[in-house]
Amino acid sequence: MMPLLLLAGGLVLLYFGAEALVRGGAALALRLGIAPLIVGLTVVAFGTSAPEMVVSVGAATTGAGGIALGNVIGSNICNIALILGLAALIRPMKVQVQLIRLDIPIMIGASVALVVLLADGVLGRFDGLLLAGAMAVYLWFLIASARRDRNALAGAMEDTVHANSIPTGRGIMMVVGGLALLVLGGKIFVDGAVTLAESLGVSERIIGLTVIAIGTSLPELATSVVASVKNEGDMSIGNVIGSNIFNILAILGISALVQPLVSDAFSLLDFGMMLGLAICLFPLVQTGFTLNRWEGALLLVSYVVYVVVLITR
Repeated sequence: MMPLLLLAGGLVLLYFGAEALVRGGAALALRLGIAPLIVGLTVVAFGTSAPEMVVSVGAATTGAGGIALGNVIGSNICNIALILGLAALIRPMKVQVQLIRLDIPIMIGASVALVVLLADGVLGRFDGLLLAGAMAVYLWFLIASARRDRNALAGAMEDTVHANSIPTGRGIMMVVGGLALLVLGGKIFVDGAVTLAESLGVSERIIGLTVIAIGTSLPELATSVVASVKNEGDMSIGNVIGSNIFNILAILGISALVQPLVSDAFSLLDFGMMLGLAICLFPLVQTGFTLNRWEGALLLVSYVVYVVVLITR
């Protein structure tokens, strides 16, 4: 019972921490005139990935590398198959050209790079440095693009900026408070997950790919579903793509720098599912630049099948 209470308590803190961080960070970014798509790819995506960050880095520091790696692989699978699947079922989502030309290929490239780096069974500190460096380059490019496009997007942003009623000071307090809750919640959540795995005799891989992956992906789920309901498909898809890029490059990069991660517990099914979904998303969004309901249903079915196979094999 205690591991479940720790998981639940940690998840509550992670949720409210991510919520405060996303709202405060997005408010500050929008006041600076950054486009909604860029906010989705950076502030919101990185904010909703904060639970994965604190959980994976925390797991790495305690030697639970299976949880750290399984959390990211499972979250990336969950983000595309479960979250985008649900969001597309709610409302077909239009896809901006930038996502197809730049961000989805980068997500695919990051997924391929991870598989290649793990070919020797270990994600070492040098590998982590390469991933973190790639994240820095990607961030620089996004910021440079946002600055170039600011004038062209000023008119489209006007209503969004004026509609945002969060004062700057409050936004800063929300960001700081959100980070504090994330750190505390992440510590409790990891402790609960490790204890649960030990008490059930289940591997860290299974726990990381399922319980932790779904739990830490709840902020992405909430953000994407709400964005879909509000007919802001670019924010929803941008959130998921940005989160997946951040998960691989930043979270695993930093986790590997803290402690090398061993992947011998993971199978071709796990890596194949993560990479396959990233690649399959590319042609899906190119059909009329829309992710339709039947495509969302296809993604959801693939996730259910994966989880069933993972648990029963």
